[in-house]
Amino acid sequence: MTRNVIGVVLAGAVAAALVGQPAAIQAQTPSSALGTVQLGRSVMADGKVLAAGSYSLRLAADSVTPVTGQGPENAKWVEFVQGDQVKGRELSTVVLSTELKDVIRGTPPARNSAKVELLSGGEYLRVWANRSGNHYLIHLPVG
Repeated sequence: MTRNVIGVVLAGAVAAALVGQPAAIQAQTPSSALGTVQLGRSVMADGKVLAAGSYSLRLAADSVTPVTGQGPENAKWVEFVQGDQVKGRELSTVVLSTELKDVIRGTPPARNSAKVELLSGGEYLRVWANRSGNHYLIHLPVG
């Protein structure tokens, strides 16, 4: 890169940080991508409406303050991405494959994929991603 291009990129990042907006959406890395899901209805994610549609799921870089008795690996922020824009995010519960049968009933999604289920009563959608032996469970109130 030339010095001018580096300067422009750096200036953009600094300006974005000052106004509280990301300079660019992080590219999905193989370790952060969780799969793609189709939401058939609007839901609430992190207190905001997330419209029905197709989303790529990825782990966010934001850390989570652990709940008493749990480590930081037990919950992760998951982003719902369309194109190059984060449309919403929600906390997920992280469950290891070895502990799954003790925590949840149902058939998990295939390894390195995700699925959406309407839970009984129709009040919540569960987004369930299976990535490298970790299961990410996200419960979204139907909006």
